[in-house]
Amino acid sequence: MYPYHNKIKQRINNGELIKYEYVDKYKQIAPCLLLYFNTEPYVRPIRAHRFEEYEKILSDQKK
Repeated sequence: MYPYHNKIKQRINNGELIKYEYVDKYKQIAPCLLLYFNTEPYVRPIRAHRFEEYEKILSDQKK
């Protein structure tokens, strides 16, 4: 199985993340955190039960 979240975290640490945003609905995921990267795949959706984990990662990246 594709290590979805591990790969996303690795891409964030590598500086590939351009921006992120919270949206009410993305495809069949509601609510959703969308992560935008400068390499393919460009958009990665994150489900609500993972928001807290990614908020910590994203706040650490801003420092």
